[in-house]
Amino acid sequence: MKKLTIKDIAKKFNVSISTVSKALNDSYEISESTKEKIQKYAKENNYKPNFNAISLKNRSTKTIGVILPTMLNYFFAQVFKGIEKTAIASGYKVITTISNESLTKENEIVEMLSNGTIDGFIVSLSKETELENDYSHLQDTIDNGIPIVMFDRVAQNIECDKVITDDYSGAIDTVKFLYKKGHKKIAFATTMSNLHIGQQRLEGYKKGLENVGLEFRPELVLEIHEKDYKKYESLFIPFIKDNEIDAIITTGESAAVASMKASLKNGYEIPKDIAVIAFSNGILARHSSPKMTTISQHGEIMGEKAASILIEKLKNKDKEKVTEVIKTDLVIRDSTRR
Repeated sequence: MKKLTIKDIAKKFNVSISTVSKALNDSYEISESTKEKIQKYAKENNYKPNFNAISLKNRSTKTIGVILPTMLNYFFAQVFKGIEKTAIASGYKVITTISNESLTKENEIVEMLSNGTIDGFIVSLSKETELENDYSHLQDTIDNGIPIVMFDRVAQNIECDKVITDDYSGAIDTVKFLYKKGHKKIAFATTMSNLHIGQQRLEGYKKGLENVGLEFRPELVLEIHEKDYKKYESLFIPFIKDNEIDAIITTGESAAVASMKASLKNGYEIPKDIAVIAFSNGILARHSSPKMTTISQHGEIMGEKAASILIEKLKNKDKEKVTEVIKTDLVIRDSTRR
């Protein structure tokens, strides 16, 4: 039988989770009739509060829980490096977990670590969490007094501290850079069209074209789905050839490498005939041939910011919520014209 949660009780009486929490704690802020109804229902249905989670309000473990969506991404490795460095310098330990892009796994991790193991979370949402638009496990955690700092992939409708990249401006600046180098048929390839950060990058690309007087052409946008990762290259070959593209911006390095291989197979020289730029600034970019120009998201700085914000929040839980925006930079290498 499924364990009754505060969220279930809130849904039953059509009230907020905060109201249920206050009613169960016999708060003077809630009317006697509402308290009586909620407490009676909770008792009849064997509701068991998570005392370990609640007790975190009054004690410290000096440990931070980090939830990353994947371990196969250099950007997240850089973020973790920044988190760990800052946490250790402030006397905190770090427990790192991977959701593997799964809502269920993310939920399980939050429940497991919310039992008194950690003081707060630093989280980048799994793809499934964002696609399902289900953030109840995170909201419940915040309502139980455990602070969360989200980074990179964040929930727009959850009130918590956030650290994000200015993906929109990054894409605008990249289009401008390519246009100044003489490129007129600039394409955009995305592997994250269903995620907010992917949509921000696409919108920035469109705005960038508008700013330099180039028309947005839908046929110059290639959407690649996760299941197609083994055939990235075969998708790029006709895309590049049929549209006579002279530059490509991709949302990640794997797609950029595939586009470079496809360009060479089409008889193009890089960067003479076609330029390639990718978001992120990882190992692939430095070891590709030619070396890849990238839009750096400064993962380590993002991690440092996220950890600093959480540690400040743990010292002062009434501290006002903030959203820190990290500016991107172009790291120019050999895949674009000098």
